[in-house]
Amino acid sequence: MTPRVVLTIAGSDSGGGAGLEADLATFGSLGVHGAVAVTALTAQNTLGVFAVLAVEPEMVRAQVEAVTSDLRVAAVKTGMLARPSTVRAVAAMARDGLLPRLVVDPVLVSSTGHLLMERGGVEAYRDELVGLADVVTPNLREAAVLVGTQVEALDTVASMADAGRVLVAHGARCCVVKGGHFQQGAATEQQAPDVVVTATEVLTLRADRVETTNDHGTGCSMAAAIAVGLAEGLDSIAAVRRAKAYVAEGLRGAARWTIGAGHGPIDHFGWGPDT
Repeated sequence: MTPRVVLTIAGSDSGGGAGLEADLATFGSLGVHGAVAVTALTAQNTLGVFAVLAVEPEMVRAQVEAVTSDLRVAAVKTGMLARPSTVRAVAAMARDGLLPRLVVDPVLVSSTGHLLMERGGVEAYRDELVGLADVVTPNLREAAVLVGTQVEALDTVASMADAGRVLVAHGARCCVVKGGHFQQGAATEQQAPDVVVTATEVLTLRADRVETTNDHGTGCSMAAAIAVGLAEGLDSIAAVRRAKAYVAEGLRGAARWTIGAGHGPIDHFGWGPDT
């Protein structure tokens, strides 16, 4: 049977743990064909990001148009867009109908603190792209920036839900505020809550935390897995549930790997701890 096609519009991670490399690994492991539009090249490894070279928005659009004019794209996922002008270009393509079942992962800063978006990107996401998303997947830091609060304010499930409601009010059909770094009070919770908000429902999904440093690319992989679910016809909540389970399994499989000296990748393919 011919596989479905899912497109990622994202930056490249030279270490292979995140970005479009993680997206393609997720797509392949879940049984869809991955197409790409590269938005940036990065020099990075498990220890951090050392350099970023953004692709011009016109070239990003040319890649998307080349793919969509030939391949029947069933869903699209965005990752690192690097420039406000690229965010606006992606929004224009969504309005033009080129980006069905759109999952927006609003990548603004790396987990090691390296800025991955030029000045003005927050406003471009909030004012132009978020409202076009079927699902938007900010982590706590991204959600705080997008709604104009401090990340410390998102220290309860209720406050995470409030942030999700703001982004749904901006037009997103579904918002997943990811709680991988969630803390309540002085102690880190033993579970990682993700809060899913739609116009009619608020749902908290929990999973036991996995003690590992191999968590690079979890956000990319989750958004990519959600896009696969949407491509297969799942509704947004079902797609999010399955994606969260997929990432949790990837964290468990890679928990004891030693790929690099920092934060390594998750196990996308079920290789397990003994490989």
